[in-house]
Amino acid sequence: MTTWQISTTAGDPARVATVLPGSGYTAQGPLLWYAAKTLRAAGWTVRTFAWDELSPDWGEARRTYGEAIQDASVPDGGRHLVVAKSLGSFALPVAVDLGLPGVWLTPVLTGHASEPVRAAIAAGRAPALLAGGTADPLWDGGVVTAPDTEVLEVDGVDHSLEVGDWRRSHEILARVTGAVERFAAQL
Repeated sequence: MTTWQISTTAGDPARVATVLPGSGYTAQGPLLWYAAKTLRAAGWTVRTFAWDELSPDWGEARRTYGEAIQDASVPDGGRHLVVAKSLGSFALPVAVDLGLPGVWLTPVLTGHASEPVRAAIAAGRAPALLAGGTADPLWDGGVVTAPDTEVLEVDGVDHSLEVGDWRRSHEILARVTGAVERFAAQL
């Protein structure tokens, strides 16, 4: 069994964000790092999930991420936001069942493993921001039809939302981080 931990940066206890990494893409990666930094700057309490190994089993990740977002302590009337990258999108069905808004960075939207994620997006029972790139084989921007779902699709970017040119990659990172900031401010 893979072990994990959650570290918490205190902020407003009524606004809690849980950050879920991808497989091999930790919360130290730029997409999650700047999303968390933006939320902390806005006063959110940020819970950051970390695996003790970089590549957990997908089934275990699905179960563990679901448990991690259910275990968050948020007072009645508070907000719990899930911010997830790739493998972290396996928490999407649980988040939707709980009515939790989410920022889903490069979610897994293709292949057999994506079926529960796609179904949860289609259910559309919670506000969501999905960000992905057209050069990412796990991305399918056409899957989104729910009215409370915002899609940020960037042409030619890969699964890390990057391209070969570092300047353009920084521009994309700034664009995604700005979308996260706006999305969280609307909650």
